[in-house]
Amino acid sequence: MAMSLVLPISSPSPLGRRFPVRTGSKPVCLNVSRAQTSGGDGEERVVIVGAGIGGLATAVSLHRLGVRSVVLEQAESLRTGGTSLTLFKNGWRVLDAISVGPQLRTQFLEIEGMVVKNGDGRELRTFTFKDEDQSQEVRAVERRVLLETLANQLPPETIKFSSKLKTIQSNVNGDTQLELEDGSKLLAKIVIGCDGIRSKVATWMGFSEPRYVGHCAFRGLGFYPEGQPFQSKVNYIYGRGLRAGYVPVSSTKVYWFICFNSPSLGPKITDPAILKRQAKELVSTWPKDLQDLIDLTPDETISRTPLVDRWLWPGVAPPASKGRVVLVGDAWHPMTPNLGQGACCALEDSVVLANKLANAINGGSESVEEAMESYGSERWSRAFPLTVRANLVGALLQWDNPLVCSVRDNVVIPKLVRLGPMLEHTNFECEPLFGSSKT
Repeated sequence: MAMSLVLPISSPSPLGRRFPVRTGSKPVCLNVSRAQTSGGDGEERVVIVGAGIGGLATAVSLHRLGVRSVVLEQAESLRTGGTSLTLFKNGWRVLDAISVGPQLRTQFLEIEGMVVKNGDGRELRTFTFKDEDQSQEVRAVERRVLLETLANQLPPETIKFSSKLKTIQSNVNGDTQLELEDGSKLLAKIVIGCDGIRSKVATWMGFSEPRYVGHCAFRGLGFYPEGQPFQSKVNYIYGRGLRAGYVPVSSTKVYWFICFNSPSLGPKITDPAILKRQAKELVSTWPKDLQDLIDLTPDETISRTPLVDRWLWPGVAPPASKGRVVLVGDAWHPMTPNLGQGACCALEDSVVLANKLANAINGGSESVEEAMESYGSERWSRAFPLTVRANLVGALLQWDNPLVCSVRDNVVIPKLVRLGPMLEHTNFECEPLFGSSKT
């Protein structure tokens, strides 16, 4: 076992101090300095591209293990727009492992179960999560709050805003040079791409563009200043080629979505008034609760987005890592939201990768490259089946054939569906992360 690091990687380091980091078969030295924000070159050991959920969770996970990182975010501040995301028990286990779960739980309602109805309002089935799995935990979490909570766990100056990646270039010794749009450059020993479905890091690694699956979704976050009226359940409504859902987030907020078939992406629309009108037109004959919810949605939370994914076919898709560059979350395995596992899977990625990298950096038997390869192999076996399953579930739920929909509403959902097996993918074990040193 080769010792690869003299001091914990999070230890404060004056400019110019050099520490060995094991990469490949030999220890090499990296000059530590703060990232440049404009002009000139800087060097960093670990650079994370993207301050979304995957990027911040990875940074926090590394920080908990004593590994310092720099996070590059192209926006001027955290991108806290949007609505909410549903986290199942696997997501909560990760958040507990990085010590932010308790803080988040106090702000969001625990969801007890789900109710499935058809477009006429007839109840097809109801489920209680604890009846299916006593350990299950489901809460809808505001994206803004989650990002801010994660960011607040990091040392000051960890996140570099207005840092949009322009080009990537690998050097002969395996380091990676990142050039930003403002002309500044960073030389990184390790690069972690967490820059979402349009990832420049993934493109550089040879990944194809995510594929449009034929559905689009309206999303919003309704606000009830006097208190929202719904039970703590996920409410699903299924129609022909159309489905909707809403779930309480807190005592005053309710997340909702409408998913509809569309042969093409259509024009990009950002006008909230138009988006609301189009969303309401789709469900004009459905229960009034949904119409009211759309009306009570603040303009800044409503959106219309195409649903995309990328299937990581073995032997066809590139591996998760290339040298000492690796992908996390949507940058690697974008998936449709039909299983509620996009964010959960990114959170899982973050702790698995952080554990393997920290072990390699701090003297483990694997090199950084080997640790990344091990991460890719382990996570591929989970992410690929989830991506395929989420796609197939969405395709089945978006059927518009009247006969198929009738069988679904009168036979499959009321008599055949069992929730327990459908939630087995939320099983994930995760131990608390603690390093030898923290900043």
